[in-house]
Amino acid sequence: MRRTNLHRVIAAAILGVFVIATASGCAQTSKDKPFSPKLDTNADTSLTVYGNYSNFEALESEFERFNEHYPNVNLSYIYLDGYNDTIANSLLSSEAPDIYCTFNWMWGNPDCADIFESAADLSAPETGIDFSCVRDGVIRKTDNGEILMAPVLATSFGMLVNTDLFEKEGLKVPKTWSEFEMACEKLKAAGYASPVMGYVSSESGSLEYNFAYPSLCNSAVSNPAMRDSFNELDPSAGELMRPSLEKLKELADDGDIDIEKCENEIEDNYNAAIMRFFEGDVPMLVCSGDVASGTKKRESQSESFSASPFEYRFYVVPFDEKGGFVIDTVAMNFSVNKNSPNLDMAMEFMRFLISNSELGNMASVKRLITTTKDFSLDSMYSSLSDTPKDRMICSTEANINDNAVKQFRYAAHHVLVGDMTVDEAIASYGNLEE
Repeated sequence: MRRTNLHRVIAAAILGVFVIATASGCAQTSKDKPFSPKLDTNADTSLTVYGNYSNFEALESEFERFNEHYPNVNLSYIYLDGYNDTIANSLLSSEAPDIYCTFNWMWGNPDCADIFESAADLSAPETGIDFSCVRDGVIRKTDNGEILMAPVLATSFGMLVNTDLFEKEGLKVPKTWSEFEMACEKLKAAGYASPVMGYVSSESGSLEYNFAYPSLCNSAVSNPAMRDSFNELDPSAGELMRPSLEKLKELADDGDIDIEKCENEIEDNYNAAIMRFFEGDVPMLVCSGDVASGTKKRESQSESFSASPFEYRFYVVPFDEKGGFVIDTVAMNFSVNKNSPNLDMAMEFMRFLISNSELGNMASVKRLITTTKDFSLDSMYSSLSDTPKDRMICSTEANINDNAVKQFRYAAHHVLVGDMTVDEAIASYGNLEE
């Protein structure tokens, strides 16, 4: 367990960066009603938040902002080793947190029942928490309509695009598959051996998964009966993968990705992928929002980027002539310990946090996607606001289980590298193994 105290100087610097980076989005936050404290502003108390991030500067920036209203409240964040295995016991200990991180995979999991047994209902009228700014699809409710966890950070699948490189080559960031193909052809003609790059692997976080999973989610939502069979690993449900796998094969057959180059130059789906992107000659890096979140800290670590910085943003990968899909995925929720001796102040902090401005600030500092309805709060992800509503799919709506995902990842990888045909992968669904 490691405690992170409030770093006022660091947080102030972070806030300064945020103000500069999101100045264009400030008008959107004016929709928020000014926060008005409802407890004694001279209250002298402490709040602790338990989580699994080893460094959570984004939360510390919110501590700083909350202290503008409650200067005597001491807020601290505690990184908990082995969080998934220890948080339930921590909630029963004498050092239980006031607020703690929860994740969607915990929801409905019998092994996590105690975690939610300790969670207070955030939707209770007396809390004063207003969830109207949060996207409806990312809020989980009990059968009784209770909200036991508040979505505070989101992520998705897509690609980091070197927008300066596109501008240099006289290209626009593609929004449709035909535009994507045309951009790749022009980039190859201009000397870019692999217009699309990423971590090629059958592991989680791979290029194959990030590229093809959004369309699989669309297939699952469009075919709920087949999705149930898919989750049961029924071989006949392998057809659900066909649109995704065929698009992957097309990517490889067209030479838009140099697979060998990716395998030789990107050895993991996070640090190595980001640092390779920062070399400046990668037009499009297929990745997740979690990878995009690690870019800011690594800009100064890249000699190439430091010498020749460039603008980049996160976009969906086009799938057809209607564009791509945003798979709206909650990266982290906050729950409040209903047994906290500081319950009123914990709820007051949550009431402060659940707003356009504060959730937008927190996401921008962490460089993840806001859970609010306004994507324009952060220019990094502002393009996601152009996605039609019917192409924005909540990951919980797709409801594809882990075993099915593992089968899909294996199929996607072997189709991309040419070890299997699309038909072979589909026919082998349910029996795909490393």
